[in-house]
Amino acid sequence: MSKKDFYEVLGVAKSSSQDEIKKAYRKVAMQYHPDRNPGDKPAEEKFKEAAEAYEILSDTDKRAQYDRFGHQSSSASRGGGYSGGGGMNMEDIFSQFGDIFGDESPFGSFFGGGNGRRSSGGGRSRGTRGSNLRVKIKLNFEEIAKGAQKTIKVKKYVHCNTCNGSGAKDKNSVQNCGTCGGSGQVKRVQNTFLGQMQTVTTCPTCNGEGSTVTHKCTACKGDGRVYGEETVTIDIPAGVQEGMQLSLSGKGNAGERGGSSGDLIVLIEEESHPQLHRDGLNVALDLHISIPDAVFGTQIEVPTIDGRAKIKIPAGTQSGKIFRLKGKGFPNVNSYEKGDQLIQINVWTPQHVTTAEKEILEKLQESENFKPKPEKSDKSFFDKVREMFS
Repeated sequence: MSKKDFYEVLGVAKSSSQDEIKKAYRKVAMQYHPDRNPGDKPAEEKFKEAAEAYEILSDTDKRAQYDRFGHQSSSASRGGGYSGGGGMNMEDIFSQFGDIFGDESPFGSFFGGGNGRRSSGGGRSRGTRGSNLRVKIKLNFEEIAKGAQKTIKVKKYVHCNTCNGSGAKDKNSVQNCGTCGGSGQVKRVQNTFLGQMQTVTTCPTCNGEGSTVTHKCTACKGDGRVYGEETVTIDIPAGVQEGMQLSLSGKGNAGERGGSSGDLIVLIEEESHPQLHRDGLNVALDLHISIPDAVFGTQIEVPTIDGRAKIKIPAGTQSGKIFRLKGKGFPNVNSYEKGDQLIQINVWTPQHVTTAEKEILEKLQESENFKPKPEKSDKSFFDKVREMFS
């Protein structure tokens, strides 16, 4: 499937409203619909591209994820995400297409497509789509920096294994609908001042499924699904932040009576670090050193998001000095950019001293070397801070 920009596929701007996106999809889908372009492979591919684009841009969560990550977000799950159509087949596309046009789809009257939901028997696909699920996943700083693979157990509705999701006791319990003859549609001819007009609507008896169940499955009571549990593996890209969402296609609740499954929305939460603090792509550390270390200089091992590193503190370092460890911050999920680690020095002042220490300090107090000599600068404190973090 194409990797074209989804907004470009539908011919809309990134700021377009949901109504504008819906109208654009209707226009493109009608232009390239297979019934209007029989045997035209390029038209079929454009029809699929449009369906793929609309599947993402019509969903608020998926659209927000696409705007953040682009096609890269397919790495959110094995076989999930939405790169390459997100697992959509022609049945899914026609189902979506019917939802857009409704029962009065122009392809229902002109091409026999009904509301677009087709099955091998010519009628609609069975069942209704399952609902989306949301889960939260906590990541520590190291997992965020390197990316992580998480395996979780999700309690949800799963397809019934007894009836394979059909909701019927056995295959003999499924019969073609007597009202629509298995097509899932009923045709009505009305006399108008323009002559006879034929309309096609969803069959009210079978709700467009084309079949009815005479004896329900005893395991799922005819629902086609049961409440259970599924183990899901999630591949999380490096650089995610608190509040970001990943969407795993088809990993939500199973649909009723064989309907497609909803999506699993994964909300990212950050675990706090005992010493480090996050500021966008940068990592901040408050480092306390003793007065002798500030005077004579020292070498100290400090924590980073991927282990520990040694830094050199020069002699005469002042409290408030900020050191930068280049590239020791978080990666940008959308690019190759990487933040830094900023270390602010704080000279520790003892609160309790012995008599001998007091005598030494009193002598040092009289020395000119221990009297503060502020550096002259035409920049304010806040200007310096902004420069360090820019």
